[in-house]
Amino acid sequence: MPVRNATEDDLDEICAMVKELADFEESGDEVDLDPEDLRRHVFGPDPAAHVLIAHPAGDPGTVAGMALWFRTYSTWVGRPGVWLEDLFVRPAHRRAGLARELLDALAARTDGRVEWAVLDWNRGAIDFYDGLGAKPVEGWTRYRWLPGSAG
Repeated sequence: MPVRNATEDDLDEICAMVKELADFEESGDEVDLDPEDLRRHVFGPDPAAHVLIAHPAGDPGTVAGMALWFRTYSTWVGRPGVWLEDLFVRPAHRRAGLARELLDALAARTDGRVEWAVLDWNRGAIDFYDGLGAKPVEGWTRYRWLPGSAG
């Protein structure tokens, strides 16, 4: 299986893929990622998030994609779940099944929900998720509250 847990040795590749994803989403100017903060929050003693790394089949030296995720909890189903914050497969490695491998690896980490957000304009991703049998959650609007923005 070409998916594994990230290690600290993957930090540079993870940071690079976060920036590549932001550029793809045309929000590269918004990335204010400090690699040391990421190191502490992913690989420190109390990780806030986790990362899975995908490699092309037979090529463990090439990092082709990643899934950055963290645990959630649903009171409605009474089980922990997974929130997928970022799923990214580098363009040269798309359509090789790696995104599905990453999602399958996430699903194996919970018997609850795997949830994520997708940009409305990202038709390729939406078609991929629909093909998995995933469904949008109708009737919900995503909110964001930034520290210091209280009025």
